[in-house]
Amino acid sequence: MSQTEGGPRLRIKLRLEYDSPLILGPGKAELLSRIDRLGSISAAAREMGMSYKRAWTLVEEMNIAFAEPVIDSARGGAGGGGARVTETGRQVLHHYRTLEKLLREAGAEDLQALNALLRPEGSGS
Repeated sequence: MSQTEGGPRLRIKLRLEYDSPLILGPGKAELLSRIDRLGSISAAAREMGMSYKRAWTLVEEMNIAFAEPVIDSARGGAGGGGARVTETGRQVLHHYRTLEKLLREAGAEDLQALNALLRPEGSGS
């Protein structure tokens, strides 16, 4: 959680474990969302200020962790290439955003209470 002028902002990271742990947080959710909108891993990475290599690594982590891939991609070249969010990817993003909303709404009072306990900005350590 970070402190903003409008109050606390919730940033959740979920550790999903089965055979291999997966941390699903705001970065991966945003990457999925932008790939869905832009149809490209490289364009989504550029928009986020992230290297293509880092974005591809995150996509691979998610594709390996879930039973079905979250992103289908085709190599670039003469035919273009591109990426699309699969139905599984859309479900992952939907459930993550739903959890964010649930925690933000149901936990608003607790978030405000935690925010009130923070050291004021600029007050030193």
